[in-house]
Amino acid sequence: MALFAFLRRLFTGRSSQDATSTDVRPAPPLNPPEASPAAAAAPKPEPRAEVARSQTPPRHSPATVIPPKASQVVRPVDGVAVPAPPTNRGPQRPPVQQQVVQRPVVQPRPAQTPIEPPIAAPKPSAPPVAPAPAAPLPVKQMHRRLRLTDPRFGEKMSEGQPTGGRRPSKRVLPAEESARLFSATLRTRDHSARLLAPDEAQLNRYGLPLWRSEADVAHALEVSLKTLRHFSMHSAQERAPHYVTFAIPKRRGGERLIMAPKRRLKALQRRLNALLCAKLPASEHAHGFRSGHSVRTNAQPHVGKAVLLQLDIREFFPSIHFGRVRGLLLALGYGYPVASVLAALMTEPPRQPVAVGDTVYFAPVGSRACPQGAPTSPQLSNALLLKMDRRLAGLARRRGFAYTRYADDLTFSGDDIAHAHALRILASKIVEEEGFRINSEKTRVTRAGSRQCVTGVIVNEVLGLSRQTRRRLRAAIHQCAKAQAAGGCDPATLARLEGELSYLAMLNPQQARRLAT
Repeated sequence: MALFAFLRRLFTGRSSQDATSTDVRPAPPLNPPEASPAAAAAPKPEPRAEVARSQTPPRHSPATVIPPKASQVVRPVDGVAVPAPPTNRGPQRPPVQQQVVQRPVVQPRPAQTPIEPPIAAPKPSAPPVAPAPAAPLPVKQMHRRLRLTDPRFGEKMSEGQPTGGRRPSKRVLPAEESARLFSATLRTRDHSARLLAPDEAQLNRYGLPLWRSEADVAHALEVSLKTLRHFSMHSAQERAPHYVTFAIPKRRGGERLIMAPKRRLKALQRRLNALLCAKLPASEHAHGFRSGHSVRTNAQPHVGKAVLLQLDIREFFPSIHFGRVRGLLLALGYGYPVASVLAALMTEPPRQPVAVGDTVYFAPVGSRACPQGAPTSPQLSNALLLKMDRRLAGLARRRGFAYTRYADDLTFSGDDIAHAHALRILASKIVEEEGFRINSEKTRVTRAGSRQCVTGVIVNEVLGLSRQTRRRLRAAIHQCAKAQAAGGCDPATLARLEGELSYLAMLNPQQARRLAT
């Protein structure tokens, strides 16, 4: 109704001044209803006298329709028609009767309280499953030895201990064993090698004995742990060395230094050689220091060849130092403490006597290496040169040559002299890559027209000794026979002649038979 009153005041057209000076009369209806006959017969009242003054008709300003507010909008209710607002645009038309569709009133459902599911009892939490340990990787690429870590050097944090927290220290190693592990004998720059544990699968693969600790080694060698450490300890001030050093003359001049172990150490090394060194892998091309092989098998592949190439390794045994021996034993599957102890037991540095007052010390003047004179050095050298032998054999095979090695003597033979010179250069390069050096003074290339000698055996046409050696041996046998007929021959001379004749019979039985008759 307030909206209808507002629209009525807006469309009356009276000014605010007329509204204050004259009486406000209600505006006639826009569409007056027709007078009924009773109302027409009734007497009309006389009009009141109005003040005679000129009145101007009010101006009608254009209407401005203001949209109602949202709160003033009357929304329809189901089943009730909405009255149309009055307009001043002429007589109103009767509203169109619209058919009202009676819609059923949907009664709202009463709000229901949601039913909460019953709270189940908490299940006991399962213990956390530890992740599966990663498979160990090989120590080197293309190697079968796995990098197994000694459990004593693993994670030191106990279970449930937060990272970075302090905990009471635990002794993982006894004091004596810890001092031994970090002593000068077992010192190393490769800290990852110190953590290696024994690889049993690798040891079984090579048929080597399983020794997990120094105590196992001492038990196998039938000595006490204290005795084993006494012979395998590196000392910078040795009062009583374990080796006797002496020199023997070489055939071509100079001296060869021999370091022979003393009685107790030699017995220990011989047992170690039978238990370990004799089982080490060796190449089929190595003929020295192997059972069933000799200088005869070393020279046999080179008989009757057109060209013979011979190389010599300089300082052969001193080049096999402590680090190489320990690395070989680690690669074969032994743990770091055992490999270090065995390497120290089979190596020794050259020593020089130094007098300090009344006391004489033997100080080391070089690195520990395989001594030439120890029972374990030959087998170790064959095992360490396994890779070099296979590389040189493959090089010779590609050029149609044969290859053998006896200790530090390398021999190649074939039928092409041009390939022999190329082979010499490439073979020297391979030897240097393996950590050795070639003695150029002993490098020889001989053809079939000259005497071809391999480790003292002539190989020009058949195996045997040189003609000069056989003539000398025949003369010595003749002189010994004359001495026996005269009254007797020196037993030492007779034993020497028997040995030389037996050696010739091994190489060539026909030549030995001719001399014996």
